Amino acid sequence: MKIAVVDYGSGNLASASRAVQLAADRAGIAADVVVTSAPAAIRAASRIVLPGQGAFADCMGGLDAVPGLRDALEQTVDAGTPFLGICVGMQLMAERGLEYGATEGLGWVQGEITRIDAPGLRLPQMGWNALDFQPGSHPLLDGLLPGDHVYFTHSFALSDGKGAEILATTDYGGPVVAIVARDNRAGTQFHPEKSQEVGLTIVGNFLRWTP
Repeated sequence: MKIAVVDYGSGNLASASRAVQLAADRAGIAADVVVTSAPAAIRAASRIVLPGQGAFADCMGGLDAVPGLRDALEQTVDAGTPFLGICVGMQLMAERGLEYGATEGLGWVQGEITRIDAPGLRLPQMGWNALDFQPGSHPLLDGLLPGDHVYFTHSFALSDGKGAEILATTDYGGPVVAIVARDNRAGTQFHPEKSQEVGLTIVGNFLRWTP
């Protein structure tokens, strides 16, 4: 299995690639994990992981700044290659982001990225929070239980999302979208590479996923 971790100048590339390799090893999957910005490598991948950290506009700008990278990403995912976005990588799946002005996203899931409305609570939301989801509702959730904790660090999140595309939420002054999926595209607002056993389970599920 060829797994491309997309390098566009943003994200925990080393941590993400290590987590993918470890999850593959644990699942008994022979995996070639490569951190790359090469369009040809994206097109040849059997799985694509898009990490991200920082501001939505900066991350989208970084993706657009690499010649041919966005086209390769969109065309390969449109053709059915399973995709996992992490943190801002997940946010880029939305229709647009409203951090420091409006920026168009990839438009893969419904909704826009807005500042979390959590009066009295600190932003960014930083630390371990529990997941709320319906067990058995999606292969990415296999082996997890409602209440399992994962690691978040963010001030913006998906709003006005489509119910069928929201797999899990967490609570931070109200429901906050934690996992989305549509067809062969999925994303986690939290960092699975920092979420220990629960995170590795999710990454392993992604590697076994056949949407």
